[in-house]
Amino acid sequence: MTYFCKPVLFTLLLILTITAACNYYLYEQTAPAKIARSRGAINIEDPNLTYEVVASGLKFPTTMAFLGPNDILVNEKNNGTIQRIIDGEVQPQPLLDVNVANENERGMLGIAVAKPTTTNNSNNNMSSTTYVFVSYTETKVEGSDCPKRSHCTPGFDPLGNRLYRYELVNDKLVNPKLLLDLPFNYHHNGGKIIVGPDNNVYFTIGDANYQRQTQNFQNKTNPKGSGTSGIYRITQDGEAVKGIIGDKEPLDKYYAYGVRNSFGIDFDPVTGRLWDTENGPDCCDEINQVEPGFNSGWRKVQGFWEVNGSTYGKAIQNPSNLVDFGGKGRYSPPQFVWLNTTGPTAIKFLNSDKLGKQYQNDMFVADLHGGNIYHFELNQNRTSLILNGSLADKVVNRLDELRHIKFVEGMGSITDLQVNPYDGYMYVVSYSKGKIFRIVPVTIGNSTE
Repeated sequence: MTYFCKPVLFTLLLILTITAACNYYLYEQTAPAKIARSRGAINIEDPNLTYEVVASGLKFPTTMAFLGPNDILVNEKNNGTIQRIIDGEVQPQPLLDVNVANENERGMLGIAVAKPTTTNNSNNNMSSTTYVFVSYTETKVEGSDCPKRSHCTPGFDPLGNRLYRYELVNDKLVNPKLLLDLPFNYHHNGGKIIVGPDNNVYFTIGDANYQRQTQNFQNKTNPKGSGTSGIYRITQDGEAVKGIIGDKEPLDKYYAYGVRNSFGIDFDPVTGRLWDTENGPDCCDEINQVEPGFNSGWRKVQGFWEVNGSTYGKAIQNPSNLVDFGGKGRYSPPQFVWLNTTGPTAIKFLNSDKLGKQYQNDMFVADLHGGNIYHFELNQNRTSLILNGSLADKVVNRLDELRHIKFVEGMGSITDLQVNPYDGYMYVVSYSKGKIFRIVPVTIGNSTE
């Protein structure tokens, strides 16, 4: 990689940096319509597929989870609410309504459902109750925020980025249990939740805009930022599973670290390996394969380049100045990089053949800025992506290169992708449109909005 040594491409980066919407404002509630650059009709590249509107009228939805075949839970970022959608109808009252700080990337962020299990495992993740895991930026007063980044009105400052476990009993969420209490800031709060194949809970937290935390700065941890910049792995009771990079709190709960900000994680249904998306600052958004102890490199490396202040330096293959916790952590380069800011959010493996066997177990990634869904195939041993032509270098240098991987465009600012385990189709949450879409074959679909 010699990108930063090439004047022409460097000029391109400057142009894209100036014109692109900075993904610091990923969930900024004041201008959701401005986030999606693609404002035209929805287009699916495969003529054999179409889309349906499953639900509409939602207010800045972020993530969703399924309780049944036609029973969906969806978070509304600014309201601190979880809406329940049954047979396409938003129910009259939210299933949950809590106080959240909602400015910029704060708010009601993540949700995941764990159904009752009948088998135990070594981590004692066995339950006869349906659990609903929810993450949000909690506050004492609904919607309260700091008028300035460095100052909060006493009593009105947020309490923290928190992960709770609720029990679903008689169609109500009850008995909240606080599992994680982490730092917060205006941006980079992460919040994505997934229950893994091991029945453990995986949770993303960004760097929260703190400059010294679990970010490859040896012996310079800022107490305010301690516990950020990573992917957590805990039991459904909130306990550490097995320390990978450390044995003490909070390191014993880290699965990965050095993560700037992630809004998407998913497990490969074939190999069980974890993958994530990561937002860069003004360039270098990533897709990564996340092995236990994975170090994503932030704030020393982003994309394939060294970070030099607020700009980027030389290309680097094997950075040697990263914190590795005595060899327990290991850096590996990204599998794919967008040079221009696209704001990748959800990542999902389609563990179904309902859209055609050619897509089964392939990877799909959504973005915020373009309203796109990208389609990736994996190599035979599923350790890397199959990338041809101008993408063989794993870098999107020009926007026109996206045509090689584009699957859907025009769905607005997409914040979540899920595969309904009951019908096998792909569902899409559009933050800016306030809708949930379903992608289906044309033989059964109706694309009228």
